[in-house]
Amino acid sequence: MDFSLTKLSTRFIMALLILPSAFAPLSALSQEYSPHAFEEFPTQLLWGDLHVHSSFSFDANSAGNLRLEPSEAYRYARGEAVTANSGMTAKLEQPLDFLVVADHSEYMGLLPAVRREDPEALADPGVRALHESMKNPAGAGFGTVATLGDRITDGVGPGLEYAGLRRNVWDAITRQADEANDPGRFTALIGFEWTSMPGGDNIHRVVVYRDDAEKAARRIPVSNFEGDKPEDLWAFMEAYESELGGRILAIPHNANMSNGRMFALTQSDGSPIDAAYAKRRARLEPLAEVTQYKGDGEAHPKLSPDDAFADFETWDFGNLHATKLYPKEDWMLEFEYARSALKLGLGVEADVGTNPFQFGMIGSTDSHTSLAAGAEDDFWGKISVIEPGPRTWVANNAPISPDAKPPSPWDFAASGYTGVWAQENTRESIFDALARREVYATTGSRITLRFFGGFDFDELDADRPNLARVGYAKGVPMGSELDGEQAGAAEEAPSFLIAAQKDPLGANLDRLQVVKGWRDADGALQEKVYDVAISEGRRSLFGGVRDIVSTVDVATATYTNDVGTAELRAVFRDPDFDPAERAFYYARVIEIPTPRWNVYDTVRLGANLPETLPTEVQDRAYSSPIWYTP
Repeated sequence: MDFSLTKLSTRFIMALLILPSAFAPLSALSQEYSPHAFEEFPTQLLWGDLHVHSSFSFDANSAGNLRLEPSEAYRYARGEAVTANSGMTAKLEQPLDFLVVADHSEYMGLLPAVRREDPEALADPGVRALHESMKNPAGAGFGTVATLGDRITDGVGPGLEYAGLRRNVWDAITRQADEANDPGRFTALIGFEWTSMPGGDNIHRVVVYRDDAEKAARRIPVSNFEGDKPEDLWAFMEAYESELGGRILAIPHNANMSNGRMFALTQSDGSPIDAAYAKRRARLEPLAEVTQYKGDGEAHPKLSPDDAFADFETWDFGNLHATKLYPKEDWMLEFEYARSALKLGLGVEADVGTNPFQFGMIGSTDSHTSLAAGAEDDFWGKISVIEPGPRTWVANNAPISPDAKPPSPWDFAASGYTGVWAQENTRESIFDALARREVYATTGSRITLRFFGGFDFDELDADRPNLARVGYAKGVPMGSELDGEQAGAAEEAPSFLIAAQKDPLGANLDRLQVVKGWRDADGALQEKVYDVAISEGRRSLFGGVRDIVSTVDVATATYTNDVGTAELRAVFRDPDFDPAERAFYYARVIEIPTPRWNVYDTVRLGANLPETLPTEVQDRAYSSPIWYTP
């Protein structure tokens, strides 16, 4: 039989014509087989720090960080070993996915230039005088930062001329960020910190760019000396976007040292917040930092006396004046803590039509050592002079207000990080997630958290393996708004789909909560915390929840996961819902007790610590809120 190529081809073609059903799947090539092929909701959870300082920051440098430039901060965040200023080797157990080196725009890069005797910097008489003072050991550290800091708090200008140096430093910062940026593997976002603190009241903002060095470098960052009001910073940001076509956002610093300024109900000139101010702030500042080394800013026990978890790493010492710490007064607290600010925003929205405090939650370290270390068992301290070791406080001898209690090295908290739900690990995807507020804060743990709101969730949804797909199909994710018209059509309260998993290398979970704030019919601002999922079935007969048993062994700085649970899921429907009342909801996840960082210091270093220090913490996560507007 002749099986030549020609005859075989002919027979094959005939078979196709006679038996098309045998090749029916080929007809499906014009369609997508997978029903999820074009679902583009974010599936990657990325971890990072949006607020780290390098040796280019004047306060970090004067406090001992003499040589770890932004490039070293990126190396550490990527998981590489670096040599800390103490001479010890530092390395993250788990690398981060992204980092913002946010060096202060005031005196940016000045002290490194002075130390290396840069001729351009020393051409200014004021810089030469600073150079001479730094030769004196008494003025080389905290005395220097106090002198420069006082000029910021007093609003008298830098007192130095070094414009050329500022340009060179910003070029170096943006270039090092581009060199560290590795799309898909690690993202180095360009940023800086605007450091306004009138009278010592901290109203700093971290500024983050979506853009690369080619665009971001065209405008030297604005500083407090060009304008010490948030409106001055916003003008810089708006000009950058309109003139260069870039994208930029600002994140208010953890507000617990602002002495009532950060979330005040007035504009900088003292006039009440109006619609234009509210819209401007809401657009340019979609996030707020709610936890970091200088304490936790989610809630305060005096503002939330019924919340058993409100008193966590609380800082209420006063403000941030370099030489005269002004004490805290109780009236200030309402305008400093995130939960209170979220409630205040509902009131402003009712008056002017826009909520100026409609922000998502992020956590950062605010490390000044270049080391983004947020874990309790690997805490490198706020500044280089109190890195692991004796951690002796080397404070200046300037007068402190007699009624104010200055913080000690042991008051600093090992906190925090930001979880970002993004499509990919790139500048664009991470920035877009920040802008839409699909992010959450943790106090250092890497808890996985999903939080959705809608009107169609049922209890079975919490058990579905494709929980995220259900969440996006039936509702909106954290950081979003619920449709009040949909509430009217549904004639029922909103429901929330929540899932939390423990840090894979960390502690089990104690409980899952929903925090609600609302404005009632009389205009009063209210709040309530709901326990929606509890590990180990610890609810009492009367509806309360028994405290989790602690497994912490202080003598060995250990704990076990014999208590708690690895995962908590729930669907929560608001039992107190009124469709006529403005409200917000966010999820809070609480871990089981673990050793606080000072316990690890005691065991590893034999440190002789004050007996009054806390020995345990229950680290936690805070989702960005979901808002309901009638």
